[in-house]
Amino acid sequence: MLKKMFKNYDYTMIAIVLALCAIGLVMVYSASMIEAVTKYGKSSDHFFNKHLIFVFLGIIVFSVSMILPYKMYQKLIVPITVVMLLSLVAVYFFGKEVNNARSWFSVGGFSIQPAEYAKLGIILYLASVFSKKQSYISDFKTGVAPPLIVLSLVCFLIFIQPDLGSMMIVAMTAGVILFCSGMKWKHLTIMSSVLFFLGFIAFKFFLSSEQLSRFSAAYHPFEDPTDSGFQLINGYLALGTGGMFGKGLGQSIQKYGFLPEPHTDFIITIVAEELGFVGVFVIILMLMYIVFKGMYTGLHCKDAFGSLLAIGISGMIGIQTIVNLGAASGILPVTGVTLPFISYGGSSLLLLMISVGILVNISMFVKYRKEQSPPANHSIPSSQQRTKLRVVSQQQRVSQ
Repeated sequence: MLKKMFKNYDYTMIAIVLALCAIGLVMVYSASMIEAVTKYGKSSDHFFNKHLIFVFLGIIVFSVSMILPYKMYQKLIVPITVVMLLSLVAVYFFGKEVNNARSWFSVGGFSIQPAEYAKLGIILYLASVFSKKQSYISDFKTGVAPPLIVLSLVCFLIFIQPDLGSMMIVAMTAGVILFCSGMKWKHLTIMSSVLFFLGFIAFKFFLSSEQLSRFSAAYHPFEDPTDSGFQLINGYLALGTGGMFGKGLGQSIQKYGFLPEPHTDFIITIVAEELGFVGVFVIILMLMYIVFKGMYTGLHCKDAFGSLLAIGISGMIGIQTIVNLGAASGILPVTGVTLPFISYGGSSLLLLMISVGILVNISMFVKYRKEQSPPANHSIPSSQQRTKLRVVSQQQRVSQ
């Protein structure tokens, strides 16, 4: 049995995940080597070495989560949810402040971002709750409202850090799960309207001037080219000068102090400058494979928890990719969201590796169960069924 299960792993997805990690390592080194020396006074491979550690840890947790049965998480959903909420509360009081956001725990020279793990935590929670509420999912009071309270609390705790990018991804990923949970369209419409109203209120009264400047910088970067629009303008230059095949690996000009933090959320612009359109296209294609294969797995999984979990994870990766690429191209405001598997960032990478490991495990179980189930239209009737068929046939002849 174990041998058959290992045979059913999606080795294409495994290879793509490892390839993305390898590309990310190379691009983190290329993008950060100058800034590590000039801005931070470190060796040129400083960020590469730290990222390499997280890639190594990521492969370990990826392998473990790929092997562990996904249904195990449903049994642990209470401690998972409690730890998620406590960590989000604790980081507000005891976390380290970086770029005016108290979103990090500093542990032994490394930073841990609880909001990253909340992305997977809320997916596990919603998938578990809604899979158990399928019989009364149409009842808003008992089937929908209770998990929405937990979701709102998680979004609020991330919002006050403040981390708008992570909050946006958590909310939109939750929206994907809610859409696929089977609840009434009326309830979805009401929730969407309330969410839009709350977003308008937050935008109007609760965002700081610095956060508001990100919106103006995204759509009018040349009005303030030396401050709020500086990063996006230099990102445009990197995107526009790479051409079809790029200037060559390591040949970026913008990473020489022009583009701030080129190895983090704007790393795709360095990819475009050095590897060109082809390099960017290959990365997007690999990420698209993970997203669409995850959705396919979710749609073919007959277990409600596994189905919603697969859809939630693939939705999260797709949304995070869109938000990152949208910010780097000026379509969306800059939020600091990383490009999955490519950008520098240990918390993000570990979260993604655990998530995709779970996705591979669900995919394996779907394929394994499909192989174990007998063909629907080619089953051999039992002797009792054959006798019944003969009796029915004789009755039909007599009646004629």
